[in-house]
Amino acid sequence: MSPGTVDQSQRTAARVAGVTFLLSIAIVIFANYGINFRLIVPGNAVDTARNITAHQTLFRFGIACSLMYVVVIVVLLASLHVVLQPVNRHLAVVATCFRLVFALMWGVTALSTLAALRLLGNAAYLPVFGAGQLQALARLHLTSSYDAYYVGLPFWGLASTVCAYLWFRSRLIPRPLAAFGIASSAWCVLCAFAFIVSPAFAETVNAYWFDVPMLLFEMSLGVWLVVRGLSPTMVVR
Repeated sequence: MSPGTVDQSQRTAARVAGVTFLLSIAIVIFANYGINFRLIVPGNAVDTARNITAHQTLFRFGIACSLMYVVVIVVLLASLHVVLQPVNRHLAVVATCFRLVFALMWGVTALSTLAALRLLGNAAYLPVFGAGQLQALARLHLTSSYDAYYVGLPFWGLASTVCAYLWFRSRLIPRPLAAFGIASSAWCVLCAFAFIVSPAFAETVNAYWFDVPMLLFEMSLGVWLVVRGLSPTMVVR
């Protein structure tokens, strides 16, 4: 490994990455706490259907948030690739591919959510089903959207783990922050795979703790990149 100089394109990309880190987190928080948790009633397909029917515009805005999140993640992964590619080109490509798979799963989430809304609409072919059947099918599609997230979660964790390793090795950010990123991201990968293999794992470790530590790392990293930027030099292979 040898020292290298950080160029202007990396500095600009790092600022963009910092902004998109924070923007992506803001979109998810708003979509979940401002929309989904208000409309979707756990274990109750009837009340959920009524809420969605009564607030269709708000529900559709939640779908738009999922699509906006995909756009932001694509910008983020491109920015991170510019910053980390000089450190190790192959690992930077691997991290980019992992994060792209995660973004695609959010596209699947939007599609499943839109399908749930269609089932609660007034299309001419829907009356062949009973109201209760349509409500149950809509709730099933909403559950599928959560499944898409948990399928994408290990890829998000893997992408973050690889990036955190590159941050640590390059010394572009403080090493303690990068080390926390490695630990929290690897923890997320472990939890995600454990949950897929055994859903009962969520009774041992609350699902919120799967990704919250990694989320805190990415939030801290976003603030650091926006406020402080990159170190003037880096360690490359």
